[in-house]
Amino acid sequence: MSDAHDETYPFRGGGGMDGNDGSEHVTTHGGESAAPDGERTFAALPPARGRGFAETWWGRAWLQALEDTALDTAQLKAGRRLARAGAVGAVSVRPGRITAVVQDKDGTAHRSDVLLQRLSPQEWDHFLGMTVERAGHIAALLDRDMPPHLVEDAAAAGVDLLPGIGDLEPECDCEAWDHCGHTAALCYQMARLLDQDPFVLLLMRGRGERELLDELQVRSVARQDAEGTVPAEPRAAAPEGVDAAEAYAEGVILPPLPEAPPLPSEPGPPPSLDTETEPAGEVDVAGLAFLAARAAAEAHRLLAEALSPGHAHQPVEAELTLSEDAARLAAAAPDAATAARLAEASGRDEDGLAGAVRAWGYGGRAALAVLEKEWTPRGDVLARARAALDAAWDEDERPVLRAARNHWTVAGADAQLRHGTDGRWWPYRKERGRWVPAGPAAHDPATALAMVTGAE
Repeated sequence: MSDAHDETYPFRGGGGMDGNDGSEHVTTHGGESAAPDGERTFAALPPARGRGFAETWWGRAWLQALEDTALDTAQLKAGRRLARAGAVGAVSVRPGRITAVVQDKDGTAHRSDVLLQRLSPQEWDHFLGMTVERAGHIAALLDRDMPPHLVEDAAAAGVDLLPGIGDLEPECDCEAWDHCGHTAALCYQMARLLDQDPFVLLLMRGRGERELLDELQVRSVARQDAEGTVPAEPRAAAPEGVDAAEAYAEGVILPPLPEAPPLPSEPGPPPSLDTETEPAGEVDVAGLAFLAARAAAEAHRLLAEALSPGHAHQPVEAELTLSEDAARLAAAAPDAATAARLAEASGRDEDGLAGAVRAWGYGGRAALAVLEKEWTPRGDVLARARAALDAAWDEDERPVLRAARNHWTVAGADAQLRHGTDGRWWPYRKERGRWVPAGPAAHDPATALAMVTGAE
């Protein structure tokens, strides 16, 4: 704690932070500045609305150390809100400490610090020795990556790179005795920086990037000289492992694949949209939640079909059109506002969407096509259709049907048969002046018509 500074870091116009000790800061790429003593300063990041604070596993491990340590979950939530709102100024990172000015909602600025124990010279010696033994570790660091095996090997050498419970020690001028909303906000912002560059964590542990790479280079050359090999730059080190084509060719050495997991009994729950952050712009939260639930249900249906016997020999269906997909979604009974948007997007009114939903329920896209598309049967198709109609009833019971393209309407009744392109018959009835589907298709026209006349 002896390395704490007494000065306060005010916000600058560009969201940066500057000390008042007269030290010179050199601007580098990506809104970052570097000081001669190894300190790195990162410009304030934009608000984090709509995204998580940690995408990498080591960034999440950083936040886990914070969340496992903090005694007041309300302060963690306050910190998340501040970080999401962009209230954290430029972040200064130096060995053992990160610092930023964090603004409350009322604009009050607080100098906040989070301390992390530096590695001892002996721990650094162990870490550097372990790293040069595996070229893959150097290559990963140069790619701004921190693979689990690097951290595991370091731990085996007695070096804990990532913080654990109680390792992130807070200091804030708001005088909170534990992590306050300001230090929590700084930690959440730090997770975003760690996602971009794990060298930031190594700087907190005591070594800057340039110093670390120089030491690795010296040790790598010394090790190669001792082994009588040709020195090579760390950046040119080949990654460990076997070429994928070679591994595939030697398939006999690979373990057998595990059995596929069983099909879940129902779709999994979609991601929760119940967050502390207000939706940006004109996001329709209810509509988005409905679409997420339908996507989960559709994924479950497709997986069930894919696992069914003979699926590989089934023809691939064409993608749904906008009109068909709107009917499919509306059939899942969305709220009124979402249903209205589906109707408008598909060029239908309220009654038109209701008819499309009814058709979809009776027979999917085939039933919807019969509802919304008329077609003129060829002569041979028409002849077969008439023969089917004649054979369906005795002559004295046969209803009088008036034909118009593929529609056969019962004279004097609000009943109709529609002939599909696949030869099936669809029953229709007239409701409020509009023809609507009355049941599923049948191969026999008399059976289809009975669905209508029996319901009247």
